[in-house]
Amino acid sequence: MNEQIHEKLKTIKQSFRLLMNGVASQSMRQKGVSYKINWGVPLPELQKMAAEYGKDYGLAVELWKEDIRECQILATLVMPAEKMDADLVDVWMERLRTQEMAELLAFNLLQHLDFAPALAYQWIASDRTMYQLCGYQLLARLFARRMEPNERGINEFLDQARTTLEGEDLSLRHAAYNCVLGFCELGPDFEAVAKKALAGLNLL
Repeated sequence: MNEQIHEKLKTIKQSFRLLMNGVASQSMRQKGVSYKINWGVPLPELQKMAAEYGKDYGLAVELWKEDIRECQILATLVMPAEKMDADLVDVWMERLRTQEMAELLAFNLLQHLDFAPALAYQWIASDRTMYQLCGYQLLARLFARRMEPNERGINEFLDQARTTLEGEDLSLRHAAYNCVLGFCELGPDFEAVAKKALAGLNLL
């Protein structure tokens, strides 16, 4: 890590102490959101900080290595999407620990990658919960941006969504359900296909 990035990292960590929200941090802990350190800094404050620093690849890489909620959120905001390659995505995914971060990573960064659809379809079929969560979050973002899947994508998605919705994991079921709703928003034809594929689940 070069000296400039080291100084930026130090300044950022110090500023978290000033913005600390103990109530928010405590509330997250009670809901099972666990980070090594969580200052409870609100998202708008972190977005303001990210705007001040601008896009910075080196800084984003170092921020993500920290097991600190605010550092990782900032990393998703300052990483330039065009510099995020598949290898780095793998490295970041290995450090993904919480549902909150899966949502923010998909929303702030991953949806802007050229290869986002391939990632999403690969991850929803993963046997790892965090990957599946992130995959559904990412796919929901792509549907919201009117990115229509092809026939193969439709079949893959609905097959996997059905499996997830029949499963035990509530957080995954919730993510899959939201994703299905986004899929239906693509138009009446998509909604009809979803209703047929998910018949018997009493969801739509």
